[in-house]
Parts: sequence; structure tokens; C-alpha cells
Amino acid sequence: MPPIPAVQESAQNYDGHHGPLIDLSQAVPGYPAHPLLLTHLQESARQPELLGYGKIEGEPTLRDAYAADLRQVYHADVSDAEVHITSGCNQAFVASALTVAGPGEKLLLVTPFYFNHESTLSMLGIGTKAVAAKAEDGFLPDPDLVKAAVTPDIRALVCVTPNNPTGAVYPPDLMDVLFDICVERGIWLIVDETYRDFLPGNAAQPHRLFQRPNWRNHLIGLYSFSKSFCIPGHRLGAVTAGRDIVMQIAKVMDNLQICAPRPPQCAVAKAMPQLGDWRDSNRAEIARRRDSLEKVVSGLSNWQIASIGAYFSYIRHPFEGSASVDVAARLAAERGVLCLPGAFFGEGQDAFLRLAFANAGCSELEELSVRLA
Repeated sequence: MPPIPAVQESAQNYDGHHGPLIDLSQAVPGYPAHPLLLTHLQESARQPELLGYGKIEGEPTLRDAYAADLRQVYHADVSDAEVHITSGCNQAFVASALTVAGPGEKLLLVTPFYFNHESTLSMLGIGTKAVAAKAEDGFLPDPDLVKAAVTPDIRALVCVTPNNPTGAVYPPDLMDVLFDICVERGIWLIVDETYRDFLPGNAAQPHRLFQRPNWRNHLIGLYSFSKSFCIPGHRLGAVTAGRDIVMQIAKVMDNLQICAPRPPQCAVAKAMPQLGDWRDSNRAEIARRRDSLEKVVSGLSNWQIASIGAYFSYIRHPFEGSASVDVAARLAAERGVLCLPGAFFGEGQDAFLRLAFANAGCSELEELSVRLA
């Protein structure tokens, strides 16, 4: 069974004794989409011309709107021809992996890793190799360990920032060093920035990589509209890469899906330039939820935040020696708290649980002080 349904199934054993279920498992925005976007979705759904096949690379209006967003966020010259729209960020990763590697080759992941990355590569017959990021280092990878792990069969290094599951944010200086390693070794750096829009409001640009003159030869960026615009059911993601890579990804997409759903592409293209203030307010709300969770855990003597970031917190549970799968199942059944066990994210993670605090309001998060105690 896939990880999320497996965990959600354990909630069926909860009798409601402690109140409504607090679901911190799957990363789903805990607030609705903006009414303006809903209006655009309704309008797009009524356009007969959008019921046919579209361009494999995506609707020109969305590619243009997202390229403009990239230029604003990264202060870099990125064109619409360097954007490929996909059906969700998971599909963006599948297409990117198939573009840069094949059977007998490997991608380098940072442990703890996003479980769908590992399972995707296993399904495709592409090998994986892991380099551990330690709690005492803020779950940031050590560049020396990364460099040592890049063997001749490695085709790309995969980084997730803000990180899933730990929430750790990779500093721009670290991203520069990791990029330099990839350039030196002749491999790709795949950067999954699904949660980019939830960085603290006073944060500088996430990284400087799109300003590097050679980024098109070594960098592939992944993004999710699903989280930022609260439309995960519409499945909308993007790849940012050089034109040659976009062309190769188009070949992969032609066999996977042909094109991402067209009505939501057109709706989001209209909404992007209109909802800047709304996205900023969501970022501020996520920061409040983060503060609420930190306050709760700081008041519990036997629980510890190992890492917290833009969307997730990686919590060290107090049941030493217990399998994290068992701890998560007990929390769901006995306390009505749904979260993901650390074991889902690689070896050596049984001491941790992932809490997607962005899913819940501050009042729900404050209730954790009772349930975790």
C-alpha cells in the first residue's frame, strides 16, 4: 500500500475520544483556494477548445506566467521556453528522472528523502544511492560526503528544499557548493522546490542557481502549483530547465500523459499575477502555525523538534527503541493524531515522525499539547 493511504487507514481505529482527528499526514493546504481562482477554474472548464489536446510542454499562457514568476523570485533571466508544465510535481520528477538516467545508472538522494522519489526510481529500474543528512547538522547534507558519494554511475543529485520531511531550508551558499560539485562531476542537480512559496516572508531568494551562466547544463528545477494555489486535486507542476532538457522531457511526457490538464493551466495562468498578496498572506499564516507547533512542543518535556521549516516539522518521539510505524499507528488510534513515521523516509529514521503542521489551524495545533502529553 502507498505510504499515505497506509497511515490514513490506521485512523479508522480512532474512536473520537479525544476530539476530532488532527490530520498532519499528507501535505495538503489547510485553507481553501482563493475565490478568484475558483472563478477562473469555472470559466476555463466551460471552454470547449480546452477539451482537446494541448501543447505537450504546457499552455503558453502558464509557461509565460510562471517564467515571469521565476524572474521575479530569482532575479534571473528564465524564458517560457525553459518551462515545462506537468501533472503535479511527482510527474515532474518522473519525467526528469527518465530524462537524465536509465537502468544501470543511479541518482543520489539525501536521507531522509521524500519517499516517492525513492519508490519512483525503484519502479523505473534506476538505482539509488543515499548520503545521510544528520540532525546535529540541521539535516543539511555535508558537501564532502556528497562529493565522496558521486561515483561514475551517478547521473544526478536530488535535493528537496524546503525539505520534505524535515522542513530544513538549504541556504543559498550550500546550494552553490552542491551545484559546483555537480558541475565538477558532470552530473545534474535536480532541485525539488515544491514548498518554495512557504519560506518565511523575510527570506531572501531561495538560491542563486538560475543566475549561474551554466545553469542550463546542470540544473533542473521542480515546482508545484498544487500546494501554492491549494489545488492538489488538479495536479499541476512544472520543470525549469534548459531548452534541450525541456525537449527531452517533452518526449517523456508524450508517452506519460501527452499534456497536463488544460483548464487548470489556463486558470492558474490568469490567477498568478493577481494573487501575489494572497500568497504572501498564506506564507504569514504558515509562519503562525509553525510558531504554534514550536510553542506546543517546547512545553512537552519528552518530545523534541529535531527540525522545522516551511511546511513540515521532524519530531523526535520519546519511545526509544520503538518502530516509528508503531508509534504513528498508536498516535492515530489512541490520540487521534495522524502523522508519518520516520521509517518512510529512509534508513535510520525510526526515532522521528513527520508532522505537516501547515495542514492544521493554530487551535488544532495547540490541542496537540494535550494529546502528545
